[in-house]
Amino acid sequence: MAEELDPVDVVTVGVGWTGGIIAKELAQADYDVVGLERGGERSTEDWLTVHDELGYAMRYKLMQDLSRETITFRHEPEDTALPMRRYGAFLPGTGVGGAGVHWNGVTWRFLPYDFEIESETIEEYGEEAIPDEMQLQDWGITYEELEPYFDEFEYTAGISGVAGNIDGEIQDNGNPYEGPRSRDYPLPPMMQSPPLEVFAEGADAAGYEPFMQPSANLSETYENPDGINLGQCEYCGYCERFGCEWGAKSDPTVTVLPAAEDTGNFELRTHSNVVELLYDEDEEEVTGVKYVDSRTNTVYEQPADVVALTAYVLNNVRLLLLSGIGEPYDPETGEGTVGKNYCYQNMGGSATGFFEDEEWNLYMGAGALGAAFDDINGDNFDHEDEEFLHGGSVSISQTGERPIANNPVPEDTPSWGSEFKEESLEYNHSSLSISCQGAVLPYQDNYLDLDPNYTDDYGLPLIRMTFNWHDQDYALAEYASDVCEEVMEEMGADQVDASGGLEGDFDIIPYQTTHNTGGAIMGADPDESVVNNYLQCWDAHNLFVPGASAFAHNSGYNPTGTVGALAFRAAEGIEEYLEEPEVLADPET
Repeated sequence: MAEELDPVDVVTVGVGWTGGIIAKELAQADYDVVGLERGGERSTEDWLTVHDELGYAMRYKLMQDLSRETITFRHEPEDTALPMRRYGAFLPGTGVGGAGVHWNGVTWRFLPYDFEIESETIEEYGEEAIPDEMQLQDWGITYEELEPYFDEFEYTAGISGVAGNIDGEIQDNGNPYEGPRSRDYPLPPMMQSPPLEVFAEGADAAGYEPFMQPSANLSETYENPDGINLGQCEYCGYCERFGCEWGAKSDPTVTVLPAAEDTGNFELRTHSNVVELLYDEDEEEVTGVKYVDSRTNTVYEQPADVVALTAYVLNNVRLLLLSGIGEPYDPETGEGTVGKNYCYQNMGGSATGFFEDEEWNLYMGAGALGAAFDDINGDNFDHEDEEFLHGGSVSISQTGERPIANNPVPEDTPSWGSEFKEESLEYNHSSLSISCQGAVLPYQDNYLDLDPNYTDDYGLPLIRMTFNWHDQDYALAEYASDVCEEVMEEMGADQVDASGGLEGDFDIIPYQTTHNTGGAIMGADPDESVVNNYLQCWDAHNLFVPGASAFAHNSGYNPTGTVGALAFRAAEGIEEYLEEPEVLADPET
């Protein structure tokens, strides 16, 4: 029997960037907000002098316990899915701050093309350019509408960068392909290290337009609009899979959550695992959530006027399916929306260069210390003669080569023995890698649903992922690999090992990226999407579902900047809804 608690105005399911932003915005507007987080508390004190590569980078201390909850995976709808028993292609996390604690800090805005991708593709190349089973669709919002929210996120987080386009005027040294922004980044870009200079020179020689990558690793100390003070990056090289001891990598625990707590209107409850959204189908609303205190196994029901589903992508979709909200997607007919348009990230294009007469200090670095070019991203180049749509950003990142995982050797080197050791020492500080982070576009047979065979620790069905590469992905990766090889040769490497693209089926075993998207996508049509452009659920008018689960496809970028913008947009929608519940409930608004 569940214990029913006193109702609140807003409850968030998950307390990462999306849950933290919504908590801050609504608490500052004088609403009572409860944040439910299934993991434990975290703060900068937890990371003091904890440069533990073995524990955090190799043994995944900040990640989800796969013995209690995992996913099942298969390549095709007719296959039997099996559970992911060890960490592989991606690393779902847990705990206060979510992935915003252990991320690298790369903070892009998606391109204007991304938000109107179907319309712009048809206008430029015709409907025949879109393969029959590719479910390309516009997002129901334009870049211009979303720009103020991008700006709000960047100034809240203290992003370091250099603008390429301010109000339509192209700026020096920035990304000339980015959408127009209302003002520059709040902080200057990070320092350009010698390897980044080599990349910039090589990219320029190859005819591309390089610039410093936008970063949530702060180039200077900073006070954000909420009066929160953040530190300056020390370039220690311990960002990805680690928390930052200096508060110099912007994350929810040092930005939006302290601001929410300062209001006195926000309550954080940790070890609170939400297992169901309480849904009244007749009224098309949620009345609250059911959760389990994982320390005591006590079950609670938390009533709320608004529920914000702000967990990780896969968990957002799973909770919608477990709670019977919306129509599950059917890959045979293409009908239904919940679970539709699951996308991953195409990391198939890369090149590593080995330099005989160069040496750099590669142990120093930061998660988002990098340089990039966008010439082959989005529709920034002519696709008329290509066998793929979209593209990706090409970049070099000096994240800090930690000693356990850092053994770069030429591809013809044995994987063990004396020659491997000699080559590891030879190229320890004399090799550089560049890669293309490519878009993945939605296909009818890539989706999420509930597994009929496997359950979690509470007996609830696991989320099942059905995903594989398509001709689009292979063609994009091959093209990107050629570009990376060309640039690396211009960088002066004595030996270049290029990836050549993607090989075989998608492999769930090696880590690639944690950028899962889709499954609860946004749009203008309730028959084609789960949420509207305020991230409000079509089937439950007081349920909002921000996060990367709302992405109708995945772009050639890291998702967090766009996730942050959508969270601020959702917070505005929630506030409007609380003031006048009918104003957003009508699909026509």
